[in-house]
Amino acid sequence: MSYAFDFSGFGLYADMLVHGAAVTLGLTAISTLLGGIVGIAGASIAAAGPKWARWLVASYVELIRNTPFLVQLFFVFFGLPSLGIHIDEVQAAILAMTVNLGAYATEIVRAGIDSIPRGQLQAAQALGLQGRQVFRHVVLPQALANVFPALLGQVLIVMLGSAVVSQISVPDLTYAANFIQSRNFRSFEAYLIITAAYLLMSIVLRQLLNRFGRGLFAGRAARASGNDNGAAPRSWCRRLPWRGGARTLPTER
Repeated sequence: MSYAFDFSGFGLYADMLVHGAAVTLGLTAISTLLGGIVGIAGASIAAAGPKWARWLVASYVELIRNTPFLVQLFFVFFGLPSLGIHIDEVQAAILAMTVNLGAYATEIVRAGIDSIPRGQLQAAQALGLQGRQVFRHVVLPQALANVFPALLGQVLIVMLGSAVVSQISVPDLTYAANFIQSRNFRSFEAYLIITAAYLLMSIVLRQLLNRFGRGLFAGRAARASGNDNGAAPRSWCRRLPWRGGARTLPTER
């Protein structure tokens, strides 16, 4: 069985493909920024918030992690209007991607917070830092540095998963391929092109974010030094000093 490739007619749709790639990258950029904020906020609550808030965060994370992204997207786009909340398809895509990424980022950043040696926090208090200063200047930078590769991987997963937003008529890269193949009936070539495009975008984005991360977090990754200053268990992390203001850290025994 032989197949004759024919890309001759795709030049007519070059602008649509470029626009679709731009939409995909734009959705990824916005949802990464917003999802990162959600993840940091959720992780700080999960690590040191009150019990009821930790329960809400845990419920949110489990709900998102155990349901398909397509269902979440349809719930936002088709379900919210039933409640009187009307948003267009692009806004629905951004909201769904943000909520999805935020849940995974919450667990990733929480793991980073748990990895910070308790000695770092005691040293911060010895220097006079209190409450949120400890979290902002000591815990968060090191936690993000420790888990940045995992966050980067999750961002790429969200970008690739954004292909389903074409199901609600967002003019992304996959939407462009669907449109093109419906006009020229060259499905194999159309999806081969966007496969290469997604692959190229993933590689380039990974390289750019890796370089950005190396510059941003240079020398910030926390390193445990022995058992006494090892990473704190979760029960200990819930007594971190930024919860409800300055607190005295428990002394080691």
